Amino acid sequence: MNANGRVILQSIGWVRSTRNEAIDDDWDKIETRIELDPKQFTPAAVASLDQFSHIEVIFHFDRVPDDEIVTGGRHPRGRKDWPLVGIFAQRAKGRPNRIGSTACRLLGVDGLTLRVQGLDAIEGTPVLDIKPVMKGFLPRGEIREPAWATELLEDYW
Repeated sequence: MNANGRVILQSIGWVRSTRNEAIDDDWDKIETRIELDPKQFTPAAVASLDQFSHIEVIFHFDRVPDDEIVTGGRHPRGRKDWPLVGIFAQRAKGRPNRIGSTACRLLGVDGLTLRVQGLDAIEGTPVLDIKPVMKGFLPRGEIREPAWATELLEDYW
């Protein structure tokens, strides 16, 4: 981090998908690839990753324009029948740092290419990090959420 509080990240790879725009639903219906950068990594970087059923992918919403960044509240998906909620109480792409995170099914690993299902990122999206999903890091205790959040995700996957 520099003196101005800026953090500079380098992508580790890119999303390869048939989906070119961020449509809010049906992400489980497509298989997506993550191609890791061969200038930075060798297949040793993903050794044993195929032993996990799911991975968490951290990515950058690189196509969200500055005028769509939200620093306060908004109605999820612009629906006035859902409450006005703060940007940190939702997972919208117009976040201050444009960071996305999704736990998705790992279908396979072939060299530096990962095949996944349920990744809600579009073609060309820069990938910042990948982590295996481990039971010990999942939330402990009851998970609660408001009704609008449950309704929002009914057709998302």
